[in-house]
Amino acid sequence: MALKQSQYLKLQQKLLPQQIQLMKLLQLPTMALEERIKEELELNPALEEADESFDEDDIANNEDSDNDADVELDDNGDIKEKEVERIDDEVGLEDYMGDDELDSYKYEISNKGADDETREFVVVEGPDFHNLLEQQLGLRDLSETEYTIGVYIIGCIDEDGYLRREIDMIVDDLAFNYNITSNVQEIEKVLKTIQSFDPPGVGARTIQECLLIQLHRKADQTRDVVQAIEIVKDHMEEFSKKHYEKILKKMNISSEELKEVIEVITHLNPKPGDTDIKSNSHSEIVPDFLVNVNDGKPEFSINSRNMPDLKISKEYLEMLKEYSRQKNKDGKEATTFIKSKIESAQWFIDALNQRHLTLMLCMQAILEFQEEYFITGDEGKLKPMILKDIATKVEMDISTVSRMANSKYAQTPYGTFLLKTFFSESMSTDSGEEVSSREIKKILKDCVDAEDKHKPLTDDALCDILKEKGYNIARRTVAKYREQLDIPVARMRREV
Repeated sequence: MALKQSQYLKLQQKLLPQQIQLMKLLQLPTMALEERIKEELELNPALEEADESFDEDDIANNEDSDNDADVELDDNGDIKEKEVERIDDEVGLEDYMGDDELDSYKYEISNKGADDETREFVVVEGPDFHNLLEQQLGLRDLSETEYTIGVYIIGCIDEDGYLRREIDMIVDDLAFNYNITSNVQEIEKVLKTIQSFDPPGVGARTIQECLLIQLHRKADQTRDVVQAIEIVKDHMEEFSKKHYEKILKKMNISSEELKEVIEVITHLNPKPGDTDIKSNSHSEIVPDFLVNVNDGKPEFSINSRNMPDLKISKEYLEMLKEYSRQKNKDGKEATTFIKSKIESAQWFIDALNQRHLTLMLCMQAILEFQEEYFITGDEGKLKPMILKDIATKVEMDISTVSRMANSKYAQTPYGTFLLKTFFSESMSTDSGEEVSSREIKKILKDCVDAEDKHKPLTDDALCDILKEKGYNIARRTVAKYREQLDIPVARMRREV
C-alpha cells in the first residue's frame, strides 16, 4: 500500500492550563489549599506574599524614571496584557528554533490532565512496621538459619499484621530461594518467637489466633480474661454471630458476666499491624464556610485562615524589563524564562480569585435554597436538593458545583457538617409532599437508637415503622439508607 498525505478538519475540545488549574484549586479544602499556596510560593520565585506596608507609589515613581522601558506596569504591579503581546512578537519561540542548545522549559507542555500532575514531597519517617519487627528479631538469641527464617516470615506478614502464607509453602520458599532445608516444626518455632513481639497479636494467621495471643499476654489473668480465652478458643463462631444465648447455655454463666467478658474482647486490637488507627482517629476538621444567623437571616463567610494575599514580584518585573532590552541569545532566553514565571504567577492569582468567586456564588445559592433549615436548625426543614438545582441557580456546570462541594465543611450554629450532606434526594409521602431523604435517614437513626438491643429491629420492621409515619419506602431502600448511616444489620446490633 502506497503512503499518502491528506488533510482533514476535526473539532476537539481541550482545556486550557488555566482551566485545569482552576478545577484543581476549586476542589481543595481550606487546609489543602494552604499547603498548595505554600508550595507554589516555593516553586515560583515570581510569586510572593503581598506586604501590607507595600507602597504602590513606588511603582509609579519607577515608571516615571523609566519612560523608555519596554514593559509597562498597571496599578497592581502586573504587566499589562498589551505589553505581554508585544514581547511575544519581539521575542517569539521561532527565534530559538535554529539554536542547538535549548533549555527544557521551552519544550514543556503545560496542558496536562488532572491525573498527570506530579508533585514531590520531602517526608521524614521513622522505621516502618516490618523494620520494627526485624529490630526485635535481632535482639533474640537465634542461629543464623533461624534468623534468616524469621526475616522471611516477617516479609510475609501483611499490613494488618497477619501471616497469610501457609507454613508448608514457606518451607518450599526457603528451600528454593535460600537453599535452607527446614520443616514445619522449625518454622512454627520461629513464628512463635515473632508472635511474642510488639504489637501484641502480630504474626497471627487468623483473627482467632490474634485475639488469643493478646489475651494470653495480659499481665492480669483475671476471671474475665480466662473466660474470654475460653470463648475465643471454643465458641468463636457463636461470638462472631452474636449468638449469646448459646454461649450462656454452654458456659453456664450469667448475662452480667458475659457482658464483662465481651468488654474485654472488644478492647483487643483485631489489626495489630495497623498502628495508625489511633493517631488518625481524631483528625482536625477545618470548616471552609462559617455560617451565622443575624436578625433571622443566614449569612456566611469563607474561612481564609492563614492564606496570604499574593502579588507578582516587583524584582521579577524589573528583571523582565532589563532583559527584554537585550537582543542577544542570553537575553532572549532569560526574557522567555522570566515571562513564563510571571505568567504562571498571574494565572495562579487569577485562579484563586475565580475559586473565591465560585465558592461565594454556590454557597449563597445553598443558603437561599435551605434558608429555613439554617434559620431553625430543624433537619425536617431540609428541602430535597441536588447538584443540578444549584448549578441551574448559579448558571454553572454540575461538575463545577460538585468540585466546589467536594470535601468542604460548613460550620453552622448547629454543628459542623460536610457540605454534601445538605444535598439529598427527594421522597414522596402518602400526602404527596416532597421530603428530603436526609429527613428519612434521621427518623431511621432515631428508631435504631431507641430500639431494644436485646431484640433489634430488622429492615422489614423499620420499613413498617416508616410506612406508619407516611413514608412509602421499600425495604431495599431502608437497607441502603442504613448502610449509608453505617448501621449494621439487626443481628450485629444485638446485645446481651
